[in-house]
Amino acid sequence: MDAAHDPRALSVVVPVYNSDESLPKLIARLEPVLADASDCYEIILVDDCSQGNSWQTIEGLATAHTGVRGIRLMRNYGQHNALLCGIREARYPIIITLDDDLQNPPEEIPKLLAELDRGHDVVYGTPLKERHGLWRDMASRITKIALSGGMGAETARKVSAFRAFRSQVRDAFANYPGPFVSIDVLLTWGTHRFSSVTVRHDVRRDGPSNYTVRRLVVHALNMMTGFSVVPLQIASLVGFAFTLVGIFILVFVLGRYLLEGTSVPGFPFLASIVAIFSGAQLFALGIIGEYLARMHFRSMEQPAYFVRSTTSSSGSPAQPNTSSLPPAPKDKGPAAE
Repeated sequence: MDAAHDPRALSVVVPVYNSDESLPKLIARLEPVLADASDCYEIILVDDCSQGNSWQTIEGLATAHTGVRGIRLMRNYGQHNALLCGIREARYPIIITLDDDLQNPPEEIPKLLAELDRGHDVVYGTPLKERHGLWRDMASRITKIALSGGMGAETARKVSAFRAFRSQVRDAFANYPGPFVSIDVLLTWGTHRFSSVTVRHDVRRDGPSNYTVRRLVVHALNMMTGFSVVPLQIASLVGFAFTLVGIFILVFVLGRYLLEGTSVPGFPFLASIVAIFSGAQLFALGIIGEYLARMHFRSMEQPAYFVRSTTSSSGSPAQPNTSSLPPAPKDKGPAAE
């Protein structure tokens, strides 16, 4: 059977950023696990324009290991953009993603595959206990809450970078052109068969995490404004609430005048009301501005990523993939009447 059509063949996608120390350890632990799980597999290492020697390490691993492929991006696009690149390059029916820092133990992959065999299309490895630190864990929870709005599924609370899914699902976002990427939201475009299993989560041992609290917050904002209308709904609710407040204040002022013959005295009262309503208006305008900014960036057709070079499994440079997007569909002319 052709490996590309072998239902058990595996593609493992790893986004890489400044991880030259952990990559050899990751490959050493991945290969025996993948060899036990399938007769055919590949490991795709996507270098998100690292500042250290990560690309040189990837080239060395591709030379020494026949199942390793390397892709180097032109600049730093972000974890999810690098993942999208690797997912589109994956050749086999089952795709697994995990981080490069060994906090997602490769030995837990069989759990994901077993759950996938139960009829699911996407399976997340949910950490039994996250080991990122207080602020990082809090930012991660906020991101998952934001993600639940974009995904529209309870599974959002259990998402992680450690996931396995069928390559058919990616057909749903094959033509996604935007620069703001959330793999988890894109997966919901192709299926509703999600599941999760509890996995071990290890402590990072090589260097500090590259995913800071700030990056998590920015990613959460991108998800809320790029894949959900919840912020607009919140702005509408705020506007409605302040309309009710305004009506209450009007009733209060008229009631005071009719009962006591005087209006509400004092500049502080008036200034406070103006400040409150101005703040609500600016809040709504800010949310609308975020959506307009997303539309602006998408109108510029900025690519989600751009590839500088690749390595084949033998380690020799392959022809760079100069297109970050699938070819545009051919014009079929006007529709028949």
